Formats: sequence, structure tokens, C-alpha cells
Amino acid sequence: MASSFTRMISGRNTAMVLASLGAGTLAAGYAMTDTAAAEEKRKLYPPSSDFPDLRKHNNCMASALTPAIYAKLRDKLTPNNWSLDQCIQTGVDNPGHPFIKTVGMVAGDEESYEVFSDIFDPVIKDRHNGYDPRVMKHPTDLDSSKITSGMFDERYVLSSRVRTGRSIRGLSLPPACSRAERREVERVCVQALGGLKGDLAGRYYSLGDMTDQEQQQLIDDHFLFDKPVSPLLTCAGMARDWPDARGIWHNNEKTFLIWINEEDHTRVISMEKGGNMKRVFERFCRGLKEVERLIQERGWEFMWNERLGYILTCPSNLGTGLRAGVHVRCPNSARTLASPRSWTTFACRREELEAWTPLLQETPLTSPTMTAWANPRLSWSSC
Repeated sequence: MASSFTRMISGRNTAMVLASLGAGTLAAGYAMTDTAAAEEKRKLYPPSSDFPDLRKHNNCMASALTPAIYAKLRDKLTPNNWSLDQCIQTGVDNPGHPFIKTVGMVAGDEESYEVFSDIFDPVIKDRHNGYDPRVMKHPTDLDSSKITSGMFDERYVLSSRVRTGRSIRGLSLPPACSRAERREVERVCVQALGGLKGDLAGRYYSLGDMTDQEQQQLIDDHFLFDKPVSPLLTCAGMARDWPDARGIWHNNEKTFLIWINEEDHTRVISMEKGGNMKRVFERFCRGLKEVERLIQERGWEFMWNERLGYILTCPSNLGTGLRAGVHVRCPNSARTLASPRSWTTFACRREELEAWTPLLQETPLTSPTMTAWANPRLSWSSC
């Protein structure tokens, strides 16, 4: 049944009503009517009618989501009005591959992991090798002095990299943020990064404002990230308004980088040529702690809790959020490919490697390993 407000503005006296109500009251009335209408429409259908068809899906969300869990969570909202259906949409839209199990859901804000814990907790346990956030506490440890050895053979290792992500507490995550929130993330981060000193000092390049010369230099340095095209990310809403409020910050030595508003609020990267992973990790820890200090000085803080560690968009990146990798050279591959018969075998094995490489990494909630990447331009997402 139409509300009294709806009947009032749909009649012949609309003009007189609008004049008496005023624009502000009218806008509020529309918003209230839309919200109420959405709630009434949802009540018309039981959760069983809304339950997604996941029979052909292979992701952690599809494995964990039951009709009972869906019925319990469907009508809940976080304080930022993020819903269960928005969390799982990327997993519904992307069934996955029989041999590659992706995560299948994302968080819209920090509260998502609490409001929808009945589904997030089993997904986290599945993705993170049995880590149970209901009973376990995450042991975040960024003490670089504990690293032993950490020097790879530079005849084969061309470069080394460590990266993580961090989110600004109080602002929605990339799948759910408004333009204003995304721009606030950029403002907070750029102001904080301006306080870095010594070998960490550098500058920020906005994707929307950089010159052609700056863009080409970032491409040549392999620093520039592109607009997401993977359906895993686009179905999660991460490519909205591109390239608004996105950018790259790097130090003058180009060994410490921060991506802003890509898949997470920030991606913090330490890298350099060669195989000195210990030095890369030391810079990573030192830079990350300094960035956190500068953000806290400005009244902000990173999302963190003792159950999950650092909070990020995709459950696969929770915990320390740390990934370590190296680019390797395979000097005998040309000899192997000398025979035309080997091309088919190589193509199949290369495809297999590209498909399985993400699964060879230890999950960030537990302990990181060093992964040899076949191609430095490859980019993986497991959401």
C-alpha cells in the first residue's frame, strides 16, 4: 500500500505540496519512501527465494554459505548500510575454476567482518589453513631482526619484493566507499606520506593529474597499476569512478612504494633489484611503522583487531597482509624451447604455472613464503 507521503505528492495538488514542503523536506521524504519501499519489497520474499544458485561454484564463500546462514544474515546491515548480498556478489558472479578456489566475497567496511561473521569466519578458516578467528588471536610480528639469511643467488633472482595493505579506520573499504570517502583516504595518506624523511622521502603521483611523461616513467619502472579488468574486482565494485582519487607514491630511490585506492586503501611495497630479501624486508618494516606513526599523528589509525590482525578488503589478505616474492631468471629455458615439439608442452606448463602460482603462497594470516613469479607483469587477485 502506498504511503501517505507517496499519495500526497502523486495527486493533482503536487505543486502546492512541493512549495509548502520545501526542497530539503522533499528530498528527505523521497529517501524515507525509497528505504521503506525497499524494506517492504524485501519482506515480500523469504530468504529462501533470494538464496543464490551456487551449485556450480568453486570458492570459499560458496562452500561455507548455507540457507540457514543466508536467512540469518540477509536482512542485516553494517552501520554503513553494507549488506550480505553485496559482500558475496563477486563470488556469485564468478563461479571460479574447478582447480582454482578463490575467496568469493569482500568486505565493504571494517564492521562487515563482525556483522557477517557467521559467513566470514568459516571463509577465513578455509582460506587460511585452519586459522579460526573465533578462538585464535593473530600474532602480528614485524621485527625484521628475526630474519636470518635472506640473501638469494643473484645469478637467478633479478629482484625481490615484499608488500602488504593497510586500511584507514572509519572509512568504507573500496567496494563500498563513496567518492568523498575515497578522496579522504587519498588526502589522509598523501599528507602523512609528506612527513617521511631520509631514504623514505619521495612524492605522490595522482593517476588523474600526472603528465604523459610521468605516466610513461611509471610504466617503465613497472610501478603503474591499471584500472581493474578482472571480473573478480569489477563485480566487487572496485573500478568505480576510475581514476578518481587513485595514485602512486614512491621514495626518491624507487624502493618504497604505496598505491592508494587500488584494491585496498593502501598497498605498501618494498622492492629492489637483486636477491637481498633481508634488506627489502627491513625497509618494508621500517617504512610501514613510520607511515602508521604519521597517520596516527593526524588523528587516524589503521584497521586492526586481535582476532583478524590488519583488516583489508579481501579475506585472503587479513593478518599481516604480507606477501613476499622474487622475479627469477631461467637461463636454460631457451635451450628447452629449441625443439618445436617442446612449444606445446611449454605452453601447457606455463598456463598451469600461471593458474597455480597464487595457490603456492602461504596465506598472510599465517607465515609468508617467497614465491618465484614466471612473469613480473602478472597480477593476481583471489577475491
